[in-house]
Amino acid sequence: MIVIHEIFGLNANIKDIAERFAAEGYVALAVDLFGERNRALCMFNILRSQLFSSLDNGGLRELKSALTYLGEQAGVDAARIGAIGFCMGGGFTIAWACTDNRLQAIAPYYGANPRPLEAVKRSCPVVGSYPEKDFTAGSGRKLDAELTKNNIVHDIKTYPNARHTFFNDKGPAYNAEAAQDSWSRVLSFFDEHLN
Repeated sequence: MIVIHEIFGLNANIKDIAERFAAEGYVALAVDLFGERNRALCMFNILRSQLFSSLDNGGLRELKSALTYLGEQAGVDAARIGAIGFCMGGGFTIAWACTDNRLQAIAPYYGANPRPLEAVKRSCPVVGSYPEKDFTAGSGRKLDAELTKNNIVHDIKTYPNARHTFFNDKGPAYNAEAAQDSWSRVLSFFDEHLN
């Protein structure tokens, strides 16, 4: 399982999510798209790439390298790898699934859609979670419609009382009900599509 951070970078919350997957029996790798580089410059470049080249950029190349690395590890079945991402990472997760058929299932949380959206016709199965009180709610609805149109297996849910970063139990927008329901959906979906 590849875990992709939000715009704040690889932090305790993202590491905790990777540990939660490990507790469920997955081999999990939390990537750091900023690494040792200048965080502000990385954020600018990533946001620019998601707007203007969402299907071909340095972040996606790093994620593909991470998948190759994970697939080479002992105890990992390279034919059963999924990804989960949050906000910026959610957008990367969707775009990545459109460009890399090695991913078998993805779980974007409040992520932006790739441009053009029609690229999702090449996606693997998707379980997505979006907060209604957020700019990404519309992205979730558009993604749901496009996946339906292209007969891609999916489960997209919008949580009516949730806000951006509702899954982060250390943040001010944490919504326990939405977080617990979405986590259950993700685990069930991954169990079906990765095991």
